[in-house]
Amino acid sequence: MAPMNKRELARAVAVQSDTELKTVVNVIESFTDVVTAVVSKGEPVSIPGFAKFVKVDRPARMGRNPATGEAIKIKASKKARITPVKAFKDAVLAPAKAPKLV
Repeated sequence: MAPMNKRELARAVAVQSDTELKTVVNVIESFTDVVTAVVSKGEPVSIPGFAKFVKVDRPARMGRNPATGEAIKIKASKKARITPVKAFKDAVLAPAKAPKLV
């Protein structure tokens, strides 16, 4: 099963919300732009019932090379983290709880 792409998502949202496809495409693009810009500044974005988007600073640490067992230093890094909230996870794990689509 292939993942839903942006165009298919926009079409489904347009049908669900009875909104023009062009408007929905613009809203989806704007949504991703705003979330990306805000999280890149280090501010979290939380959407109740869906997910939380945050930028995480990972400190330097020691690790092991799995092939040789040799200790190696892993440098500090920044990561993007998207965490689904409980309501979303519950709906995914129990499809009867998921919203019904048009």
